[in-house]
Amino acid sequence: MKSCILDGNLIWDKEMLHQELREALGFPAWYGGNLDALYDCLTDLQEETVICLAHEEELEERLGGYVRMLKRALTEAAAKNPLVRWEDCERI
Repeated sequence: MKSCILDGNLIWDKEMLHQELREALGFPAWYGGNLDALYDCLTDLQEETVICLAHEEELEERLGGYVRMLKRALTEAAAKNPLVRWEDCERI
């Protein structure tokens, strides 16, 4: 199983967010570091994958409305690919 914890205390910008996703989930070199590319990669995954969003309020302070769009992309990808799920994670 692949997993990625997106910790709002440790992510400062969109580039860092996508870098964390790329590294944790082993996305291919063509990963474009944007929400469309994220959706494409998540819907192509063939392995159970969990993405955990921690300290969301802090992430929203830095990225604003992008966090809402991120959550929408994660929700839509999880609806299309049953191997992908995401959750709020405040246990960190």
